[in-house]
Amino acid sequence: MAKKILLLGANNPETPRLLHRISEHSKVEFAGYIDNDPAKRGRDFHGLPIFGGFEVLPQFDPALYAFVNLISGDCLTRHQTTQVMRRAGFEMTNLIHPAIDLLMVELGQGIYLREGVIVQAEVKLADNVCMHIGALIGHQTSVGESSFIAPGASVCGCVQIGRGVFVGANATILPRLEIGDWAVIGAGAVVTKSVPAGAVVAGNPARIIKMRDLSTISDSH
Repeated sequence: MAKKILLLGANNPETPRLLHRISEHSKVEFAGYIDNDPAKRGRDFHGLPIFGGFEVLPQFDPALYAFVNLISGDCLTRHQTTQVMRRAGFEMTNLIHPAIDLLMVELGQGIYLREGVIVQAEVKLADNVCMHIGALIGHQTSVGESSFIAPGASVCGCVQIGRGVFVGANATILPRLEIGDWAVIGAGAVVTKSVPAGAVVAGNPARIIKMRDLSTISDSH
């Protein structure tokens, strides 16, 4: 029997549109939302209930429920909340717009792909990767765990993206570059050189504007 799906984060009204499209093509059952905002508990979000935050997880049997993380604004929050769900025993599942062509693509678990995403041949997406509307990942690129690719971003071919990387809206990453773990690519940046771990880059061409203290990123390993 297929597991029901718990959705982590009740924020973006675009998500219910995606759920509707998926439901047109499959028999997956979406149970409702887990959201740590206490003001949302017991409310309805576009037709599905918000059960509450992590405190309600004991009500759900991991043998019957899997989950997808919808959090996209902060890669560390996305990563850490996913780890909470996993430690509670829940398996990840994918939430992918049915129009996306994934032939010759290697997918991990917990992949969240919105409408208009293009993923080219021999791309590898690790667990918990999220890509928003109109993002492009070029051939033979790899994207690390818990990374986020924002709307309209373009990642050219043969790029290696590390864990927890945030790629901002309409950013461009040129071919054959390496983006280190927990780096941040600013919106509209044009990345012409490899980016070290923890760097925050912006501009055209992109330059390092600061470095994140990776020692403060708990659960980053």
